[in-house]
Amino acid sequence: MSAHPLPRLDSYPLPGPVGLLKPDLKAFAWMFRRELAVVAVLSFLSNLLMLVPTIYMLQIFDRVLTSQSLLTLLAVSLIALFLFTVLAVSEWLRSRVLVGLGMRLDERLSARVFNATFRSYRSPSQQGASRSSADLMQIRQFITGPGVFAMFDAPWAPLYIAVTFFLHPWLGMLSIAFALVQAGLAWFGHRHTLAPAEAATAAASESNAYLHGKLRSAELLESMGMMANLHRRWEGLHHAWLTRNAGAQGLTHRIAAWSRFIRYSQQSLALGAGALLVIDGQLTPGSMIAANILMARALAPIDQLVSTWRSFIGARSAWSRLGLLLSQYPEPLTERQAKRPTGEVVLKHVVATAEGRSAPILNHVSFTLAPGTVTAILGPSGAGKTTLAKALLGLWPDINGEVSLDGIPVQAWDRSELGPHLGYLPQDVELFEGSVAENIARLAFVDSDAVIAAARSAGLHEMILRFPKGYDTPVGEAGGLLSGGQKQRIGLARALYGNPALIVLDEPNANLDEAGESALLRALRELKAKGKTVVITTHRPSLIGVCDRLILLAEGAVVADGPRDVVLASLRRAPTTSASPASPAAPPEIPVKDRP
Repeated sequence: MSAHPLPRLDSYPLPGPVGLLKPDLKAFAWMFRRELAVVAVLSFLSNLLMLVPTIYMLQIFDRVLTSQSLLTLLAVSLIALFLFTVLAVSEWLRSRVLVGLGMRLDERLSARVFNATFRSYRSPSQQGASRSSADLMQIRQFITGPGVFAMFDAPWAPLYIAVTFFLHPWLGMLSIAFALVQAGLAWFGHRHTLAPAEAATAAASESNAYLHGKLRSAELLESMGMMANLHRRWEGLHHAWLTRNAGAQGLTHRIAAWSRFIRYSQQSLALGAGALLVIDGQLTPGSMIAANILMARALAPIDQLVSTWRSFIGARSAWSRLGLLLSQYPEPLTERQAKRPTGEVVLKHVVATAEGRSAPILNHVSFTLAPGTVTAILGPSGAGKTTLAKALLGLWPDINGEVSLDGIPVQAWDRSELGPHLGYLPQDVELFEGSVAENIARLAFVDSDAVIAAARSAGLHEMILRFPKGYDTPVGEAGGLLSGGQKQRIGLARALYGNPALIVLDEPNANLDEAGESALLRALRELKAKGKTVVITTHRPSLIGVCDRLILLAEGAVVADGPRDVVLASLRRAPTTSASPASPAAPPEIPVKDRP
């Protein structure tokens, strides 16, 4: 094996800014610093105005009741009413700002999370970020929930404790003691509930992902009596979640119970301590009640933090998962191309790998595809044909080497701009809920002429007209209302929609009958006549006959490449017993069924 350098695809010069967007969620948080500053100012104002009920009570007990002045009562009541109005407005504005912040955060992140989620599902070594949308929603809900208010209110607890010191130093010290106990309880909750809560969340995700991943095979499971086996496996995952969730919730509830005990004890002991000072003549009754209210207000944010700790842990875990997702699947910096691609594809020393696999799937694959040619990729199962097809379209995530279209690396193209110029028919055709026309039109605006042209190219027009509603016939969830052959032919029409320059068809005739295969052959001849670049993977000799070029893979390496007749002739002459199929020097013989 020759040693070639293995440059990453993103190491090639891009037409424009080079590199990847840094998916740092802290940068997103910094973008909202003004909103957070406004919330902090409004929180300070709200907490400052929370002293109004205490001051009003002091005025009533120590001034109005002693002076018996109705004018004083009216004045302090009007002032208190005005300040209460300001307090309500500040609380309302604070809520509005946080709601708007959550909406803006969702608007900024939702598209990136959506794209990263799809790229994660594209990777064969990933299970996909099935919780990403739920994580984003959880973060948004936490931002607008009581936990954030408690975080902004907690720093102002010293203000209430300071006012309590002005009433009497002993009451201030008692407030500090209770605040330290509550803070210690919050710290204890953080240390001991974080890991169990995250473990319970992970177990729930694993259980749900396992079950949902099997739902599409419901017919197979039921027909072969596998439901009981599936239920037994899922029940183990579900029981693991129940156990971990019960442990996490039990600990959280115990901490909340201790928090309520401390809060109730504080209210009673503060009132008792104030009464003792009143009896001793060191405090007035009004100050006693005011001190009790101030203590309760000082400890309220800490108590609320303890009660909302579970939601805080969930939001923190969701934030971490989104950060990991966006760091693994960043948005590439691409530049829109003014020209329409011609379909010239160049591969240089392409090595495709996958996590958990020691040997590469593709091993230094290099060739050039010219427009107006039909190339067939052949090889036994596991040779890397499907991986090569995905690499041509820039869909395989772990690639070293260069894959370029019209001289530009595929990663440098804007995917939304490049997509209409590519046609792809995978082995497992996936249709989407909607009509036949919507699926052919790639879920975009239905251009009737273009849809009919694609259907005619795929030899599908007459068959569609026989459907109950023609092109408006719904295909059902994942195309469940259609047969395998019908789905494959609609998938072929979708690949041909919009006159793309590069068409990659992975086993396009796997589910086709004789009529469908004849239509496919006509489509391939038309594409070649139009100057399109067509790549197919196939085992059928009928498709090999229409190809200009054959590329034979064995264990990820190209062992034969050239014009169809030359490659077939060399394979007929190649010995079949003296050499190992794994050796690139001795190309493996094509099975009899693959020979035209």
